[in-house]
Amino acid sequence: MSKSARHIVIVGGGTAGWLAALILGDPSARAKAAPAPRITVVESSKIPTIRVGEGTTAVFRQMLQHFGLDEGDFLRATGATIKYGIRHKDWRRVGHSYDGPIDDPARLAPGIDTYAVAAGKPVAQAHLFRDLIRKCRAPAARVKGRDVPAGPFHHAFHFDQARAGAWLRAQAKGVEIVDAVVQDLERDSATGHITALKLDTGARLTGDLFLDCTGFRRALIGPMGAAWRTYADVLPVNRAMPFWIDLQEDEEITPVTFAWAQKAGWMWQIPTQERLGCGYVYSDAHISPDQAQAEIEAALGHAIEPRNDIRIDAGRLEQPWIGNCIALGLASSFLEPLEATSIHGTIVQVMLLARWLEDPKGAAQCNATVARQVDDFRDFIRLHYVSERRDSAFWQDVATSHPERILQRVQRWQARLPERRDFTPFPGDLPHVQEQLYTPVLDGLGLLDRGAAKAALARTPQRRAQLRKAHDTLTRDHARAASRCLPHRAWLRALHTEQAL
Repeated sequence: MSKSARHIVIVGGGTAGWLAALILGDPSARAKAAPAPRITVVESSKIPTIRVGEGTTAVFRQMLQHFGLDEGDFLRATGATIKYGIRHKDWRRVGHSYDGPIDDPARLAPGIDTYAVAAGKPVAQAHLFRDLIRKCRAPAARVKGRDVPAGPFHHAFHFDQARAGAWLRAQAKGVEIVDAVVQDLERDSATGHITALKLDTGARLTGDLFLDCTGFRRALIGPMGAAWRTYADVLPVNRAMPFWIDLQEDEEITPVTFAWAQKAGWMWQIPTQERLGCGYVYSDAHISPDQAQAEIEAALGHAIEPRNDIRIDAGRLEQPWIGNCIALGLASSFLEPLEATSIHGTIVQVMLLARWLEDPKGAAQCNATVARQVDDFRDFIRLHYVSERRDSAFWQDVATSHPERILQRVQRWQARLPERRDFTPFPGDLPHVQEQLYTPVLDGLGLLDRGAAKAALARTPQRRAQLRKAHDTLTRDHARAASRCLPHRAWLRALHTEQAL
């Protein structure tokens, strides 16, 4: 690690702050010759969290495995559940639903998606996770007292972000913790760099590198002069109304994020082991908060108790790295939670940050890479709104405001399915939104052309026959594997029971 980052001060605990502490403090995340940094986390017990539930991508599980962290312990301690993908209801049209599994059978049989479209079958049909979603099953079968994975794919998680942050805190070793609120910054008059933080305890905390994980407060990067690039011209929702729904004692836990399109936005449901973390993300140009609550209560058939009503400005910082201050998590960017981009983005950014800290051009690389990452997330989310719906003013306005780059991609992928060559490789070959995520969404929205897929396979009859056989085999094998797995809730309960034995 460079001499300029011997002491890293992270302001704000929570998921982003403790992910940064965990990753940057681990020897495997930095160059072999780099000395271990001193890490201090400043977090305040006075600042509450909303706790509405959070979904991850598979990169979170990959991170657990990379750092040798026990998945069962994580599930027990945080009340987390398994996530295999997203169920989209009423996005294409009212009454239509489709699943977006996060596994990728094309890894096992390249071209299988093209075959499915050509055959008039849902792309998701050959996915293992589709069957696990439908059967509400765990990711493993119990064989002779031990869990045997249903398949080779990484699943994701749903959890209460406050409990997840507390668990990550317990895993981050050798970290100094300061319970305080930052009241002001001291900065070098020549460079503008932060030299110290003034805390509400009266203390003064010095450091070399400061990470802002304070969420929307942006307590560090804001005073550094960070400019915000809004996505209001691309993403059509600007308010969020979170609430909870309690799970019944014997109610099965669906291992999928539920995204239910409404007349002025969409509602999420994220299951933990105790309840559903829910919310309505909507456009206040089309309905008021009172109308939003009434719409959700009508859809659910019962009253809700909103925990807040938050005005949101989707977008990102023009420069998340300014001087010796770097913004992470919600301090750096915010997107509606449709594709679980927040935690995914933070993990990838911190993994890269461990390398950038050793590079004289690290700040420029960070700013360019994060801009590209979040812009790509934005466009993927906007694709979900390319809908047949015209049943409300919101959907009518959405239909006439799609960015040209989105329409061009849709047109291109009607001629052929998305391919890896359509996407610029991401730095470090780290996970990013690519064809394996785009294809199920395009298929679910009816934006893939069967005729084009049939024409592509007609040129190679032997390959078409091979793909048909592979599709039939995977569909059969995945259904059989899912049927042997334990029910999701029973499997989660067994984790607690086994710990007690």
